[in-house]
Amino acid sequence: MQASWLSLLPFLIVIPMAIWLREILLGLILGLLVGSFCLEPHLFGGFKKAIEYIIQSLIDVEHVKVVFFLYLFGALIGMMQITGGVKGFVQWMSEKIHSQRRMLLFVWFTVPFTFFTPMFRIMLIGPVMKSMIGKLHIDKRRMAYIIDVSTEPIIVLLPAATAFIGFMTSVVEGALKQNGLEESAYQMFMASLPFNFFAIIALIIGLFTTFMNIGNRAKSEKNEREQQETNYFHRLGIKKELELVVGEPLHLIFPLSLIWLFTLLLFWYDGKAKGAKTVIEAFSMADATFVMLLALFFTLIITILFYLFRHQSLNELIYHFFDGGNQLMIPIGMLILVWAVSLTAEDLGFSEYISSTFGTFLPKQIVPAAIFLFGSFISYFIGTSWGTWGLFIPLGVTLAAATDASLPMTIGAVFASGTFGAFASPLGDTTITTAAIMDLDVMEYAKYKLKISLLCGGLSFIGYLIAPIVF
Repeated sequence: MQASWLSLLPFLIVIPMAIWLREILLGLILGLLVGSFCLEPHLFGGFKKAIEYIIQSLIDVEHVKVVFFLYLFGALIGMMQITGGVKGFVQWMSEKIHSQRRMLLFVWFTVPFTFFTPMFRIMLIGPVMKSMIGKLHIDKRRMAYIIDVSTEPIIVLLPAATAFIGFMTSVVEGALKQNGLEESAYQMFMASLPFNFFAIIALIIGLFTTFMNIGNRAKSEKNEREQQETNYFHRLGIKKELELVVGEPLHLIFPLSLIWLFTLLLFWYDGKAKGAKTVIEAFSMADATFVMLLALFFTLIITILFYLFRHQSLNELIYHFFDGGNQLMIPIGMLILVWAVSLTAEDLGFSEYISSTFGTFLPKQIVPAAIFLFGSFISYFIGTSWGTWGLFIPLGVTLAAATDASLPMTIGAVFASGTFGAFASPLGDTTITTAAIMDLDVMEYAKYKLKISLLCGGLSFIGYLIAPIVF
């Protein structure tokens, strides 16, 4: 299909509908159907196309890895809860953490142990923090924001051992080859890190606001009561059962230590198998998503055996294995629909339309700022850093080469724009997952983060206007 403004339609429907209905799922479904009917304007053909996109999203290997990781991690959390791991760890931490400040410091303290992917970190510390916020009367939205800001803005700035490294360097390499540039993709990626202004500014503001009273507590409490009333009858039996569990912190510490150890070992092993000569190279070359899925799989097997050895009921473990995984089916379903909507827009000519309407007429001094602004706008609507990077890195490198703009700064601006979308958008996987784990309404939580995100984005845009003059 010839590229036109219709390629923007699915994304232009999703966000307004989600804000109006205060429910993102219906907006995603409508966006998918509208895009599908634009491609197949017939009753049967449009619905058939929508189903095809959902199936296509489900059979993508990378998507399957993410879905399995989320479900299995939820299953692990379910088993840790019924064996008293979460309850015991919370009781143990309660003896040591007597203030909000200490609790918030603990969130940042865990970064060196959970930095592999944003999802890994959110899934690891989210349930523990959720269990403790009632005692210290911390706004759920504030805690969710602090967890969020300590994930993607940090992880995109790390030069090794994250799920982003391989993808980021590969899209840079492809764009460099496309423009006949012989620079090293990894060295160019490293040179771009100081120019990811959004991640740096978001991190600084996140650290600063960690110890400030942000948000309206009264409103938050009202929202929490509404959320609790909504979910109360659905999981009343499970809640009563978990209240009777005897706390045992070892049942949380053991599996989390295992998954951390297996993740490190498999990062090294996978990288070595691909020809890496040093530990840093091994961590950079490893398939991070698959490595962490495999580490989780090994952890589950050993943890189940450990729980059985500790005289836990097999029937209870099986039930709560699936119950824990099922608790994440809502964010999993949302992610599948986000992927399907993105595929629909792409077939409508999204990439071609964006490229054809964004020419090489810009002065080189404003290329990084323009790329960041436009990339941030698009990434907010598609809600994915990966998609933004894949779309805008070729465009950014081409513009930089054509206008003689700073290549590292332009690449850094693209990475910053993707970071903005992943962090701020209600379609972002971290936003959806964090909201689900913390029992927050996705749209309410996204609106809560948006003010801070826009502040960071505005400061970043100013930075991209000033930087070409300074450097």
